[in-house]
Amino acid sequence: MAISRHRLLFLLLLLLLRAFSSLPAQAAARGASDPSGTGENFGSVLRNLLQDDPRITDELTHGYMSNSELEIAVRAVGSRCPNISRIYSIGKSVNGFSLLVIEISDKPGEKEAEPAFKFIGNVHGDEPVGREVLINLANWLCDNYLKDPLATLIVENMHLHILPTMNPDGFALRRRGNANNVDLNRDFPDQFFPINDEIDYRQPETRAIMNWVKQEHFTASASLHGGALVANYPWDGSRDQSKQYYGCPDDKTFRYMASVYSKSHYNMSLSKEFKGGITNGAFWYPIYGGMQDWNYIHGGCFELTLEISDIKWPKAAELPVIWEHNRMSMLNLAASLVKTGVHGRIFAADTGHPIPGSLTIKGIGSEIRASRTYGDYHRMLAPGENYEVIASMEGFRTKATRILLEEEAVSLDFILDPGEASGEVKMLRNDCGCLCGDDRLFHMHGAHLELYLFVFLIIIALYVLFKRRTSKFTIHRHSPRRPIAV
Repeated sequence: MAISRHRLLFLLLLLLLRAFSSLPAQAAARGASDPSGTGENFGSVLRNLLQDDPRITDELTHGYMSNSELEIAVRAVGSRCPNISRIYSIGKSVNGFSLLVIEISDKPGEKEAEPAFKFIGNVHGDEPVGREVLINLANWLCDNYLKDPLATLIVENMHLHILPTMNPDGFALRRRGNANNVDLNRDFPDQFFPINDEIDYRQPETRAIMNWVKQEHFTASASLHGGALVANYPWDGSRDQSKQYYGCPDDKTFRYMASVYSKSHYNMSLSKEFKGGITNGAFWYPIYGGMQDWNYIHGGCFELTLEISDIKWPKAAELPVIWEHNRMSMLNLAASLVKTGVHGRIFAADTGHPIPGSLTIKGIGSEIRASRTYGDYHRMLAPGENYEVIASMEGFRTKATRILLEEEAVSLDFILDPGEASGEVKMLRNDCGCLCGDDRLFHMHGAHLELYLFVFLIIIALYVLFKRRTSKFTIHRHSPRRPIAV
């Protein structure tokens, strides 16, 4: 029986609505619900993380710095230790609060051939412990430079950037989300599902972090959360949304970094919920749009998500103990940038000038880019392994060498000869010189490419129905190429 044009239009609209309804529902951010519906083995932990706590009273907030007091504390670090610190802003929150960063280095604000690390606190407004702990960290480094060997190592061999609060508005409102009630750890571009593809729809705090990562050449980083006691590492989600161990290309290195934090902690490694006090994010419970995975994919930055307090908003009297339990963990994690891994510079043989070449490790499907200023690279790697290190640059011949990475870092410079670059297929890069191209292209390689092709064909069909008077037409569906597994 022939179908009328209006009835066919109605059916196509129903199919379109059904297609969009099949997109993954907003998974909770790290420290929220388990979208897989399973919380076995971690039920008590998930309950602590599940939602905003409506019982955050004035009494509970007493003893925590307000946003204005936090700004005073940040600027006080800069005034007290101007020789090893710099205060700068990466943007503003929805309500206009400045997102202030403390940079600690023997040459703050200057470009050097040194690795950079960042700590971010208060991603969720109702998890304020990170703000207090990070101010303590900055003051401890200020007080102990040239007195403590670890403090001196960090100050003189790297650039440490500390953002005490990413979500000052959420803190003031005593809730997880920002002033627009958006979970900021759910607001980044995601590798598996197209979440917030358009940068104009992202929150100002999210955009500030993304621009910051593009401007700075971070080697590694960590964000501080509350509601559990564990060091979490990528991937945070899985391709099919199932709760499973889903390791990234640098899984071994991330497990090493997470263990550095956990084993340095007072009791994190003794966890009964998480073996060794560490966990793969997707195995714990999958999330999408998280900051951790985005840093690794688009910034070449090895980021951990650190849950540093069993209680999301503990009483202020507990803060000194939490600081002491986490102090060595934070120091050792930051110091691991210079204590291990492979570091060096890439030069052009004909000019002797540094070049921003790429560095890859054979057998690991990720790469990093050397800096444009000094051609320096800093690659996190798990010690105790042999690695083949490969340096390449368009217009130069690729070079490779093998190293044995033991407990100490390896220094390795490359001098590349001009000539044809290797015939290997080059990955697309974004402005950071990182893998996977721009956000939109990256997302179109996700698991729902078929769905978007289908929706696109429906839109074409609707257009034809309106523009043509013919009553029949055929849509040819082509089998899209399978996405490349990461």
